[in-house]
Amino acid sequence: MNGKLVAVLALFLISAALSQGKTLARMGTELRCQCVATHSRFIPPKSIQDVKLTQSGPHCKNVEVIATLKDGREVCLEPTAPWVQLIVKAILAK
Repeated sequence: MNGKLVAVLALFLISAALSQGKTLARMGTELRCQCVATHSRFIPPKSIQDVKLTQSGPHCKNVEVIATLKDGREVCLEPTAPWVQLIVKAILAK
């Protein structure tokens, strides 16, 4: 009986440690820039499903514009490109 209790307790501790590790890994990616490189060539707006705008801050000195395309890919856009600024302006106006 005591062995079963130890086994259950061990499983609980292992699962807690694994879930905590996933949380720490997620926090690690939120504390740094998401975009390593940016895409500056024009992407037709009809190909873009969603756009996420992240302001600069302690996690990253750059403003980041991440577009999710209709095929599921995520692309970091160059925030200084005129066509990207138009898309961001249109989204902020909504």
